[in-house]
Amino acid sequence: MCRAARRASRARRGLQGWKIHAEYPGDCSGLASLWWRLLYFQWRAREPGSRAVPCHAHAPKITQFAPYQSLKFESISVEAFSFRNDQYVVFAQPFIGKCGFLEWDHVEMNFRNFDDINSTSTVICKPLIIDNQLFIIVAQLFGGSHIYKRDTSANKFIKLQGIDVLKIRKPNDVETFRIDGESFFVIADSSKAGSTTIYKWNGNGFYSHQSLHPWYRDTDVEYLEISSKPHLILSSSSQRPVIYQWNKATKHFDRRTDIPEMEDVYAVKHFQVKSDLYICLTRFIGDSKVMRWDGALFRELQTMPSRGSMVFQPFTVGSWQYAILGSDYSFTQVYRWDAKKGEFVRFQELNIQAPRAFSPVSIDNRQFLLASSFKGKTQIYKHLVIDLSN
Repeated sequence: MCRAARRASRARRGLQGWKIHAEYPGDCSGLASLWWRLLYFQWRAREPGSRAVPCHAHAPKITQFAPYQSLKFESISVEAFSFRNDQYVVFAQPFIGKCGFLEWDHVEMNFRNFDDINSTSTVICKPLIIDNQLFIIVAQLFGGSHIYKRDTSANKFIKLQGIDVLKIRKPNDVETFRIDGESFFVIADSSKAGSTTIYKWNGNGFYSHQSLHPWYRDTDVEYLEISSKPHLILSSSSQRPVIYQWNKATKHFDRRTDIPEMEDVYAVKHFQVKSDLYICLTRFIGDSKVMRWDGALFRELQTMPSRGSMVFQPFTVGSWQYAILGSDYSFTQVYRWDAKKGEFVRFQELNIQAPRAFSPVSIDNRQFLLASSFKGKTQIYKHLVIDLSN
């Protein structure tokens, strides 16, 4: 038992030392940290002069991400998806060259191996479901990128087609989306000679639909809707993030504007709180930022100190909105949205080596956070909730 857990145990028995860890109840286990938060509420209720009422009157819920399962491989991307009423997870594993698929074991209550797609220097394994068919876009640094299809009768993946190596030379991100009932995916290419390209499904395969600004070494592409209109945001190492808007007449994306004073942005991810649209902008050097759409442009809302960050991922678990800021040089920071303040507040630290991607998944009334690690073991965390009204 770790020191914090022993302290929590003694405090539960004697209800002493409530003020310890009151400001930030972090420790070596998610459960012990949850107990410190619980004791803090009890202490506040009993503190002389406090207007706090008993816990059951407030009925708050305390949450925490606790280590659940450690996977013995490095990974650079992770995607969770549902196919034919089953939940799956796929990790891109560049060092051993494969897309590794996991499924949930309903008996052992953990994730187990399901299938693999062997590849070379794999950076992205992106699932795409069209008309109850599962496709996997396998982006590789060498040997070209390919698209696989799940053959349900043979219970295996088969190669469907290759992707143009003249346009996609160094893929760095893949995004899927649907517009007016049609399915697309876009690959951000980070080489000098490549071109970020949109591909469209024609019923039999995927073909090149549109190429966007070549020569800019794009690192990330994000699909989102702004004022109910489809948009793309491209991040690159040579210019500020560029916003493209869908043109219904030409069925292409037209350049709309860029995000001013935001150089060196590695990636952009969006989220919504009620009707408000926000984006998280990742910077490897400098400050990462949260920006809010005001109806005309994105305006800065919040700044997060970051060093060595390559992922700033917003996500929701139930009714909670989180954002997680990875780092190659320090602890990964988890933030939770504070509705009263209208911004993120620091919530928890996680120890992940060189995190590259995160993905939430819900299975059997359990919520998990999948965390890819480029230099260490891939991690799975469970989202714990304690209802103080009980």
